[in-house]
Amino acid sequence: MDKKAKNGIVSIPSKHSVDETVSRLEAALEAKSAKIFAVVDHSGEAEKAGLQMLNTKLIMFGNPKGGTPLMLAAPTIAIDLPLKILVWEDRSGSVWVTYTRPEFLAERHRLPSDLMPTLAVVSQLAETIAG
Repeated sequence: MDKKAKNGIVSIPSKHSVDETVSRLEAALEAKSAKIFAVVDHSGEAEKAGLQMLNTKLIMFGNPKGGTPLMLAAPTIAIDLPLKILVWEDRSGSVWVTYTRPEFLAERHRLPSDLMPTLAVVSQLAETIAG
């Protein structure tokens, strides 16, 4: 899965545990003054339901100053906002950082190219936190 996009989804390996990768993402978002809208602990919720799941967390984040122009240009992008990064562990113990490729989102919602930098932040963040 290393850096390969399938159906607009990119997964890159992380050199850190799930929890450390999530902490690195939270710190990076704070440094950018981005808002974390939610951290969904899928594995934690599975455990509460009496099920087992490898450590899996979804972080939803953004910035209304960046997201609002996207939604004004293409209201349908609201279905893909806030931006999301999934941090998960596979059966071999490897940790992955997964996100939707910005170009896929731009094409999917027919966004003008001048708005691409707003979406590109997800790729930059993923690379930063995985390393």
